[in-house]
Amino acid sequence: MAVPIYDNHVHLNPRGRNVDALKAFEAAGGTGVTLVTLPYEEVVISEGEDFLRSFRIALSLAERGREATGLRINVAVGPYPVLIIPLAERFGLETAERIMTEGMEIAARLVTDGKADAIGEVGRPHFPADADILEASDRILIRGMELASEIGCPVMVHSESEPHTCPDLRRMADSAGLDSGRVIKHSSGPLVTEAENRGVMPSIPASRTTVREALSKGTRFMLETDYIDDPGNPSAVMSINTVPKRIKAMTASGEMSAEDVHRICGEIPESMYGFR
Repeated sequence: MAVPIYDNHVHLNPRGRNVDALKAFEAAGGTGVTLVTLPYEEVVISEGEDFLRSFRIALSLAERGREATGLRINVAVGPYPVLIIPLAERFGLETAERIMTEGMEIAARLVTDGKADAIGEVGRPHFPADADILEASDRILIRGMELASEIGCPVMVHSESEPHTCPDLRRMADSAGLDSGRVIKHSSGPLVTEAENRGVMPSIPASRTTVREALSKGTRFMLETDYIDDPGNPSAVMSINTVPKRIKAMTASGEMSAEDVHRICGEIPESMYGFR
């Protein structure tokens, strides 16, 4: 059986390397990714329906990637949580919350139609923000979790990473009727045990130190780079080939077994998304 090598958080930019980046990932040994939408310069969000235009860019990039490579490409679409701040500045918080919630509902519709595989990345700003912004963000996220529960998909969360974060996410998932194991914490610390993550699924940056710490506790996690495909800053975050390089190096050194790899890069992503 081929060794799966899966990056759970990749962005592509219409102005960046996009499909060429996926080709480089595949050439390095990668077999699959979660392509996560981000705000695109091509689309200014002024109303909920604008999100559909943005999500279609991600879906188009994914389709181009499938045509050009043999990768398994799952797609997460959702209203990027930091957008609530400029929307509130332009239209007021009540209207901003409505626009973001409409974006969440459009994302869920794309999952229902089989065009996307997850709602994400959604959540709340990862930096200090006004209390009313955070409260509105939590309401939007809970609505996303309710929709995910209804349609049977995971939610990929962008947020701060503090001791209270996983308990908060577990509480919101419970209130929305969503299995906390279907809540993926993007850019998570190596919070592998139930006591640390409260049942939330950690998606961990693929740095050597972080992966080593995570493996010391178990194998219930996914790996990610958060590759952002920024043509103006190509070295931002991690390079597209980091996960294949990390896995190959750690299996060669004996720090990671074949069983570990199949669990982290095969079984868990497949249980989350199903594979096309």
